[in-house]
Amino acid sequence: MALKVGEIAPDFVGVTDSEEQIKLSDYRGKWLVLYFYPKDNTSGCTREACDFRDNYERITNYNAEVIGVSPDSAKSHKNFKAKHNLNFHLVADTDKEICKLYDVLGEKSMYGKKYLGVIRTTYIIDPNGTIQYVNPKVTVDGHVDEIIQELTKLQKGND
Repeated sequence: MALKVGEIAPDFVGVTDSEEQIKLSDYRGKWLVLYFYPKDNTSGCTREACDFRDNYERITNYNAEVIGVSPDSAKSHKNFKAKHNLNFHLVADTDKEICKLYDVLGEKSMYGKKYLGVIRTTYIIDPNGTIQYVNPKVTVDGHVDEIIQELTKLQKGND
């Protein structure tokens, strides 16, 4: 069901693709685009990551960073990042604790079999750690443009 706008984003500790520890609180003072995706090297997740890569400079112009989170291992993230020249951190959430904190796990179905998986979800978190935007049902195509439009709107309100 995802967290709501106005809530304080839960802090977390995770391991990045470079096997460094990262915390949400490390990003205080910056805007953060925190996106959750199901799996490295799948078609939709690859398109989404490459779209963030291709528009990374546009996003950083808003004093924002991008972090992707999935249940894949740090090694999988490292390979995914290298293969697609990704220019932002990917966080390994192998125990799905960050996914649970952000309420992005839900029932999915593949070949008629139901399972608990990551629902593609994106949050924009402001420099104070407050959630300012949530998309709990991300459509990959056009998503990054939508994020940039939201950053524009949110930051106009803070001028």
